[in-house]
Amino acid sequence: MDHTTRNSQPATHNPSLDIVNPNEVEILIVEDNPVQALQLHKLLGKNGYEVSIAYNGVEALSYLQEHRPSLVISDIIMPEMDGYELCHKIKTHDDLKSIPVLLLTALSEPEDIIKGLECGADNFITKPYNWKLLMSRIQYILVNQEIRKGSSSQLGIEFFFAGNKHFINSDRLQILDLLFASFENALQQQRKLESVNKELKGALKTIKILSGMLPMCANCKKIRDENDQWLSLETYISQYSEATFSHGLCPECVSKMYPELEEK
Repeated sequence: MDHTTRNSQPATHNPSLDIVNPNEVEILIVEDNPVQALQLHKLLGKNGYEVSIAYNGVEALSYLQEHRPSLVISDIIMPEMDGYELCHKIKTHDDLKSIPVLLLTALSEPEDIIKGLECGADNFITKPYNWKLLMSRIQYILVNQEIRKGSSSQLGIEFFFAGNKHFINSDRLQILDLLFASFENALQQQRKLESVNKELKGALKTIKILSGMLPMCANCKKIRDENDQWLSLETYISQYSEATFSHGLCPECVSKMYPELEEK
């Protein structure tokens, strides 16, 4: 278990979030991958949060026996105790259930969202996550936790999905938060796909330019591009492909330019 540390740099001020002061917030990271845990630790510390690290669910529960962080951020797939079980134990413990839990997951199937609801998770974000989105999600959880103090919206629902019966005892606000998180994650994935699609279209356009019929001057051998500019063959290929050139002389040109070499 890593000791709690706080970064000395002040958090970036946002007037709309004055309800929560990062310097008064402790976040427990539960992540079995040391590199990812330290990256997250560094990011949160730079934003003014007090941060502690546990490397599995069992270690996290042991830490929670004596500490009450403002938020738990937990990976799902971990040895000894996964994130779902850890979240369930936190949410069914009288002294811990008020602590919000944000799950980090590479999983994105509907069943995974249902599992998050069943264990009482307050929110989740998919890996690999965008740092700005993660910080926004953390602020959202902390601000809403303050706003909702003292309110109650308990709800129990039993339903069937994908051939299995599920019972969710999360309150309505938790369900709403997870639905918003699901939508935001889906939107982020859509934007990534749109970006990749744009790159593929650009690559396809380049391939078509290089594989189609090229208008070439019969005399100087220049090529006309799509902007009606006449370019040398070397310039054209350099602009419309990733090819590079090395210069030398072919045997025929050597004979014409340096006949004395052939005589030797």
